[in-house]
Amino acid sequence: MSGGPPPDEARVQTSDGWLQGVVAADHRSFQAIPYAAPPVGPLRWRSPQPAKPWQGVRDATRPGQRCTQSNFQGGVTGGEDCLFLNVTTPLGARKGLPVLVFVHGGGLVTGAGDAWNPRRMVQHDAIVVTLNYRLGAFGFLKHPSLDDPYAGNFGLADQQFALRWVRDNIAAFGGDARNVTLWGQSAGGVSVCSQLASPGARGLFSKAIAQSAPCGNAVLDPATAVERGLAFASFAGCSTEACLRGLPASQLVRHSDRAETFQVHRYATGKTWMPVAGTRALPLQPLTALQLGLAADVPLLHGGTKHEVRAHVTFSGQPVDYPKVIKGMFGKEASRILSAYPAGSNPGLTLATALTDYGAMVGACTQLPALKAASRGAPAYGYEFAEPAVRQFEGWPPSATHGADMDFLLDLMPTSFTPGQKAFADRLIGHWVAFAKNGDPGWPVYQGGIVQSLAAAQTGPIDLAREHRCGFWQTIR
Repeated sequence: MSGGPPPDEARVQTSDGWLQGVVAADHRSFQAIPYAAPPVGPLRWRSPQPAKPWQGVRDATRPGQRCTQSNFQGGVTGGEDCLFLNVTTPLGARKGLPVLVFVHGGGLVTGAGDAWNPRRMVQHDAIVVTLNYRLGAFGFLKHPSLDDPYAGNFGLADQQFALRWVRDNIAAFGGDARNVTLWGQSAGGVSVCSQLASPGARGLFSKAIAQSAPCGNAVLDPATAVERGLAFASFAGCSTEACLRGLPASQLVRHSDRAETFQVHRYATGKTWMPVAGTRALPLQPLTALQLGLAADVPLLHGGTKHEVRAHVTFSGQPVDYPKVIKGMFGKEASRILSAYPAGSNPGLTLATALTDYGAMVGACTQLPALKAASRGAPAYGYEFAEPAVRQFEGWPPSATHGADMDFLLDLMPTSFTPGQKAFADRLIGHWVAFAKNGDPGWPVYQGGIVQSLAAAQTGPIDLAREHRCGFWQTIR
């Protein structure tokens, strides 16, 4: 590192240069820190490259550009120069703090690290890093003309590059580079499961949290990924790499991909863009790697919300023909499922309950084989978030839907807590930070289908397998 101005609370020197951040009343933040070179021009669909050092003091007081994505109005927002991360720390001169690196959700097609404010979490004596990674076709395109070893997994490569930046620089912020927890929710959880099985991530984190993304669910295989890549190239009007590289970023965003993130599928691989296993970057499916003892042997905190799929059914915005959906998903097994889960007065609620139990998109029962496999190599802790969401869906009973947990951990938008909710949020953050500090969230390790139920009124062990009828779902093929 070169010389520069004297450090103070708002200035930090990294390996690439000095940063000027913001000192707030209860935390420090440094935003839009480039962790890799902009993946533009010839670096589109290439593994990330080192960022260019800068002279003087870089302004780190405002968010950086988000990665190219569709917005809710059918337009395109963000840009390709988006490989930024954000560091939030508690106040005061600290050293050796645990570090949580958060990978955002959004179906691998939307979202940004700066959308999540970790100010409440860092007050528990931890550092939180949030990051952007390439989304949609920019991050997960696998096309026959792409020869980069991370083709199909550029988003994973970005996350690994960010973890290397953390390893090399987090001590300057007061963090312990040897105590890094990789943490993701939804699509970020899919990323964490994949990083557990990726050789390129080995040694870059010492603990993992996979939230609302069962590591028992498969990601894409190469043949399916290539088929989808060819279909995407056809959509873009291209048949060659040169043609694809010549298109403006706005023409490489398919708006239907964003809508797809809110649809109900039988399997997680029903989503258009996913990591690709059977590749140099990800040789094995995450569950297979865990079962064979070839995944990272690190403590794992793994779970989801009690009513995951209710959010997806609600967001679809369509009346639910429950028998038709089940028959379309399960074929000859549909009659058994319809008998076990009769529609009742709310077919949408019944569909969401059945698919949450099944868990092959998101949900419960596919968590169990991953927890069992992970526990052979390191401590594994299961949980179910059962506290109703702060923002409820009109016409539905109070539910712990997909994403309900995030309001209690990180601030996506201003949230008004009751005193009971605030106390629960503080307790929940305490569990997450305790796990980041020492690999133990404060309840027993996973064994035999028993996980920790987390809610404001009652927290304690539950039999997840029995609650979600996993014995029944094991008979469904």
